[in-house]
Amino acid sequence: MRISIPAAAILLAVMPSTGAQAHAFLDHAEPRVGSTVPTAPRELALFYTQNLEPAFSSVEVSDANGARVDLGKPTISASTMRVGLKPLPPGTYRVRWHVLSVDTHTTQGSFTFHVKQ
Repeated sequence: MRISIPAAAILLAVMPSTGAQAHAFLDHAEPRVGSTVPTAPRELALFYTQNLEPAFSSVEVSDANGARVDLGKPTISASTMRVGLKPLPPGTYRVRWHVLSVDTHTTQGSFTFHVKQ
């Protein structure tokens, strides 16, 4: 059977892509990525596109000097990871996360948020 190049291109275009769906990507966070919040949050919540494996997923929140301001081990329920925060003075905070989805793919990333002065 012989398939022409245009027919093959159409076939590839309509086939679902599974590669991009095979990882847990950060969907959104509270506080929002890059946001400025008027008051210090007591908790950071990260929402992912797939369920997470709790034993191999982590998050750290640090201040501008690199000191950790999170309260340690996060809690994970399905696709949501939460971690408590120490009382935060005004400033910029960096979030670094690393997750393993239940399908065994890892992803990681970082972002900042700001507490208004």
